[in-house]
Amino acid sequence: MRKKALITGGATGIGRAIALELAEEGYDIVINYCHSEKEARELQKEITGSFGVDCQIYHADVSKEAEAEEMVKKTGPADILINNAGIDLPNLFSQKTAEEFRRVLDVNVVGAYNCAKAVYPHMKQQEWGRIVNIASTNGINTYYPMCFDYDASKAALISLTHNLAVQFGPYVHVNAIAPGFIGTANELNGYDEEFLKEETEKILVKRYGKPEEVAHLCAFLVSEKADFINNTVIRIDGGQLGSV
Repeated sequence: MRKKALITGGATGIGRAIALELAEEGYDIVINYCHSEKEARELQKEITGSFGVDCQIYHADVSKEAEAEEMVKKTGPADILINNAGIDLPNLFSQKTAEEFRRVLDVNVVGAYNCAKAVYPHMKQQEWGRIVNIASTNGINTYYPMCFDYDASKAALISLTHNLAVQFGPYVHVNAIAPGFIGTANELNGYDEEFLKEETEKILVKRYGKPEEVAHLCAFLVSEKADFINNTVIRIDGGQLGSV
C-alpha cells in the first residue's frame, strides 16, 4: 500500500515542488491550499496524469484547529506531513500591527501544530510517521527588519520541531528544513534586481536555490534512507553567510 503525504501550502512554490517530488517517488498526495485553488487544481491534474498516484486537494486555513482536523478527517490518515504553509507580511516595524504579527504566527506556527496534532494519532497507531517542518534560515540567525515577525515564527517552528520530536518519538520522526534564499516565483517577483544581486553575493555558491532542491531533501527525510535522522534542523542555503 502506498504511503500518503499531506503537504500544507502545497499548490505553489516550495510546496508545489515537494508535491511533485513525492508523487514521482510514488506517494499518494494531499495538497492543502488556502488561496490558490486554480494552482491546486492544475497541480492535481498534472500529478494524476504524470505519476499514476492518487492526488486530493483540500481547502483549509490550517491556523484554525477545526479546519485542520476536518481536513485530515475528510482526506484520510496521512503517513507523512509536510508543514509548508506560511505567510510573510513585510512592513516597517513602526507600521506593523499586532494583528499582522499574530496572523503570521498563527499560520506559520499554530498551523504546523494543528496539523501535527491531527495526523499524530494515526502515525502513533501504526508506529510510523514522518513530519517535516519547512522553517527558514530567517529562524536561525539571518535577519530582515521588514519581516521580524516572519523570522520569529520560523524560530518558533524550529523550537516546535524539537518539542514534537520528543513528544512523538520513537516512531514518528520530526525534522525541519531551513531553506535560505529560494527562487520561487513569489520570491523573485517581490524584489528588484539590485536586492537579488546583493543577496546572491552572500551565498557561497553565488546563486539562489531552486524549489526542487528543497524537495529533493524533503523526499530524502521522509524515506527509509533517513531512518536515523530525527529532531534535526538541516539548512539548505548554498552556504549563505550569516546562517551558519
